[in-house]
Amino acid sequence: MTVVVLGIDALDPDLVDPDAHPNLTLATHRSIETIESVAGEPSTHELWPTIITGLRPEEHGLTLDDDGVAWGNPLLELGSTVADFVLPDALQTRIGAWLLTNTGADAFRTPATYYDENGIETLFDGREATAIGVPNYVVDPDSEDREHNLRRSLGDLFERDPDATGGHTSADPYEFYEQCLEMAMVRIARARRGLRGGRYELVFAYTSGLDLVGHVTYDLPALQRSAYDELDEFVGELRDDLDEGDELLLVSDHGLQDGVHTDEAMVAGTDEAMVEAIGSVVDVRAAIEAELRGGDHRGDREEGTFSEAGAAEVKGQLEDLGYM
Repeated sequence: MTVVVLGIDALDPDLVDPDAHPNLTLATHRSIETIESVAGEPSTHELWPTIITGLRPEEHGLTLDDDGVAWGNPLLELGSTVADFVLPDALQTRIGAWLLTNTGADAFRTPATYYDENGIETLFDGREATAIGVPNYVVDPDSEDREHNLRRSLGDLFERDPDATGGHTSADPYEFYEQCLEMAMVRIARARRGLRGGRYELVFAYTSGLDLVGHVTYDLPALQRSAYDELDEFVGELRDDLDEGDELLLVSDHGLQDGVHTDEAMVAGTDEAMVEAIGSVVDVRAAIEAELRGGDHRGDREEGTFSEAGAAEVKGQLEDLGYM
């Protein structure tokens, strides 16, 4: 059967409630340790490579320090080449950190080939797996889905403002909220399609929608709570798709309160042993691989396992969201 991992950026253990959010807490959930970057807070750029490799940032090399990829991202190489002659290293680092810890047109787009080229193993190696939108593990750099499209076109809906409480402002937080929740719907629908297709032993999908909402709702706490409530419903639809033997694991890279990343991440799962094995973002890969070794998790779901109506529902959602 299939292990489904849903990476929910900024899912905060302090903001979930088993009674209000049964699908965000599943059979069991817990807070886990995360890792701070040189920018002073946990970084999406560094942490998702850690989650899929089990390596700390300095080991996998995708870091925000002077020797990392933050400033040397291939998409920024020209700017780096020029700036080497005009900007101090420390300032380059701060600019790179800003670019990759905040939304941007081309953030988190390190290709999957980076890992093989640098001799780094990931949990996707050697198995029937699909990676959907995982930051800094881009299988096809020339392809984008609806979440990427929305992030690239946010404009003044999500602008950097160092003087704002959460470091960002929005010209219309409610319109921004709608776009962020659409992002989450797209990625969860794609995870459902990956599960239903029956081809994979591991489906790993990621969404940034909750993180983005949290950055601009520091003075609108009800809107952030609403995002958790809606996301719980979306994950419930994915949970309903699980067949006997399937497992669902939710993973975050950090929390987010008052518009700022916190140093506490979380996991939740349908398998208590897998959740119990994860005490840190560094442990996620090993726990998933142990589950895959211990069960018959193969991409062999029989055709017709799901009803035609259910399959049509997922396809319809993807069409409505512009993905198909």
